[in-house]
Amino acid sequence: MSSVTGGLVMLTEMLPTLPPSERKIATYIIKNPQEAISLTAIELGEKSSTSGAAVIRLCKSLDLKGLQDLKLRVAGDIQKTTEHGFRDIEPNEPLLSIIDKMTNNSVKTIRETAEMLYTEELEKAIQLLRIAKTVHFIGVGASNIIAQDAQQKFLRIDKTSFAFPDMHIATTLVANANKDDVVVAISFSGETLEVARVLELAKKKGVHTISLTKYGSSIVSKHADIKLYTSATRESTFRSGATSSRIGQLQVIDILFMGVASLQYDETVKHLEATRDAVNFLTHGTHNTK
Repeated sequence: MSSVTGGLVMLTEMLPTLPPSERKIATYIIKNPQEAISLTAIELGEKSSTSGAAVIRLCKSLDLKGLQDLKLRVAGDIQKTTEHGFRDIEPNEPLLSIIDKMTNNSVKTIRETAEMLYTEELEKAIQLLRIAKTVHFIGVGASNIIAQDAQQKFLRIDKTSFAFPDMHIATTLVANANKDDVVVAISFSGETLEVARVLELAKKKGVHTISLTKYGSSIVSKHADIKLYTSATRESTFRSGATSSRIGQLQVIDILFMGVASLQYDETVKHLEATRDAVNFLTHGTHNTK
């Protein structure tokens, strides 16, 4: 992960989907984080009326290396500055209050998404994108907007990329993809059937696959070689607006892009200058001849 935090966020995100015994342990840790970080697996099992084995299973469900990994992240959470949770707007909300709430929600999403990212998985994804012949960004609805943003970024550094909103066309392209290509599936819920099917098709063809979903197992992420997560956020009344979730997805795309750019810095600068020069010529009729 990008920092040793995020344990409480992980537990909260996964709580509804955990088996009963693991849910008891997760609930205990969330309510008693300070005490939990000093306990062994057996002691934590006793405190939550479960068992040490259930504690180990919980760590596996969270995709962590073990209890020590979880305790380190919870300890990091305890040290963080107290901040507001996600806040929804109210009827006839004053504009200044909306500004404050939306800013708070966006900042919190960015911080939590950073906690959801494993640096090992990010590094693998960046290496794949760097050497890929073609990158197919797949998303439906609001997630397709993220896919198009990613396409625009990678095209600017001379990386052949596609992000068709028409899933039939996207599927056709993936059907003809080769093993040098990469398919990046973007779905906040991770349960978008069309996206999962396209990723499944890519996997069957031996094409490298990357998923970007909210934290937890899903029908999309199960077909991915590399799994990247954003904060699940708590968007209630206006969830359909995909406000905070969009911020998290854009953040991860930016990190992937900058990661690739950093590995091929001189080449990236050259391509960005060329594309900037071309757009300037198109809009102003001037051309940089350096």
